[in-house]
Amino acid sequence: MIELRSLTKNFEDKKVLRGINSVFEGGKCNLIIGRSGSGKTVLMKCIVGLLTPTTGNVFYDERDFCVMTKRERTLLRREMGMIFQSAALFDSLTVLENVMFPLDMFSDQSYKERTRRAKYCLERVGLLDALSKSPGEISGGMQKRVAIARAIALEPKYLFCDEPNSGLDPKTSLVIDELIYSITQETGTTTIMNTHDMNSVLGIGDHILYLHEGEKEWEGTKDEVLGSTNERLSDFIFASDFLKKVKAAGAKS
Repeated sequence: MIELRSLTKNFEDKKVLRGINSVFEGGKCNLIIGRSGSGKTVLMKCIVGLLTPTTGNVFYDERDFCVMTKRERTLLRREMGMIFQSAALFDSLTVLENVMFPLDMFSDQSYKERTRRAKYCLERVGLLDALSKSPGEISGGMQKRVAIARAIALEPKYLFCDEPNSGLDPKTSLVIDELIYSITQETGTTTIMNTHDMNSVLGIGDHILYLHEGEKEWEGTKDEVLGSTNERLSDFIFASDFLKKVKAAGAKS
């Protein structure tokens, strides 16, 4: 579980985050959504420690990240997995070597054990047959799946996904969503995802935090989205005519 308490972030005189309170539970896909400039990326960076909040706290299972020593933060980061907007794979390494990278860096397992773990992760994302290929030899969707395998190699308690479906076609995006969702449920991981993908919101949004101009505008589940009376949320979620029809159909049922 990750809890935010009265989190704010200012850049000089500009207030980007304004008193964010929220709880992201384990075993759930927690989505952060909002228009460009709403504060999503800044919030994610504050949660993982890339930015220091101006005020407020970030608790990882009751451990206050904001007051930890450098060593304590380093140890906590070993419990985190990251999936970046770009897959961020190493072109000079094979698929297998990319997945093994965090194991080589942080695990005290033997080479045989690390290899076995990496192969298991690749099998979990359906890419065991691509282990000897380079990132340039596989598709963008496959690269994202390799990134997922690498992110879960160390069996993280916390999984962060920054626009994991960016640049992917709708079918591949669904595959990525289903992978992230199933891994989250199977392992009890606390998963937090920044996304603009409304299919993700309505498909795997166990818990949704909607930001508007740096404030928490709305919070709820994918099932509650359809019935929400928040006008800003509705304008954001149901921007297309198709999704407006989906909402109308949901209201009638």
